[in-house]
Amino acid sequence: MKRWSLLTQVFQQKHINFLLTNRIPRRLVTLFMGWFSKIEHPLVRSLSIATWKMFAGHLNLEEARKTHFSSLHDCFIRELRIGARPIDPARHVLISPCDGIVGASGTLRGTELVQAKGFPYTLEDLLSDPDLVATYRDGLFITLRLTASMYHRFHAPHDCRVDEVIYMSGDTWNVNPIALKRIERLFCKNERAVVHTHLEGSRESITLVPVAAILVVSLYFTFVDVPLNLRYAGPNRIPCCATFRKGDEMGYFAHGSTIIVFATRGLELCERVREGHVIRMGEALLRHPVE
Repeated sequence: MKRWSLLTQVFQQKHINFLLTNRIPRRLVTLFMGWFSKIEHPLVRSLSIATWKMFAGHLNLEEARKTHFSSLHDCFIRELRIGARPIDPARHVLISPCDGIVGASGTLRGTELVQAKGFPYTLEDLLSDPDLVATYRDGLFITLRLTASMYHRFHAPHDCRVDEVIYMSGDTWNVNPIALKRIERLFCKNERAVVHTHLEGSRESITLVPVAAILVVSLYFTFVDVPLNLRYAGPNRIPCCATFRKGDEMGYFAHGSTIIVFATRGLELCERVREGHVIRMGEALLRHPVE
């Protein structure tokens, strides 16, 4: 038992973690993990989930809707039992779309925002859409990092409509804090999608940017007909016509990753949005100013 504990501590050392997850054939390993994680052989499934529990930290499966999983992938993308994530009912509140750890957040400096201390990047590089760049200039942003053990599905922050998903294939760098401090413009290099939402009854808007990472084998949206993964080269702009109520599921990652939330200037960050704070889907993230 002590030996496994020692191995876990070594794996979690920042520099070792960086080398193990970034100085390898990232794309090849990610595609392999996509295949391996879906193996439904009982022995492979059990050993995979046991290994994942050992290295992923606290993994709470008591919240899951089901207790038996057919594969590691099935466990990764687990749904939660009803009531496990209460939705803030206040009309002026926009909820967190996912479970996550709050990273950088605040007001954009024009179109520039912060990945980590000393590592800025721009809306132009991340969104690749001039209209969205203009929309969120001087707006707000929050980075939400999903760890491997967290709930991996994401949800609508408010009643809204989505007309299009912009998908950009890319690299699969790890998005943990040590990588963010070493790899410039990391979010702009990785595979990602841009989901612009039109908020019901408001002039303001929210855009979600799910960013994939190593071992994340796909981004899945409930309202798009195709899974978006490293094998999918395009089209980059995928039209759709989807409406959501606050808290409705929008999709999921196949592993831990990051969602960057952008908000227009008429909204405010809630008090709980501070670096290092763990926020859960359904809790208040942004709000309309109350008169």
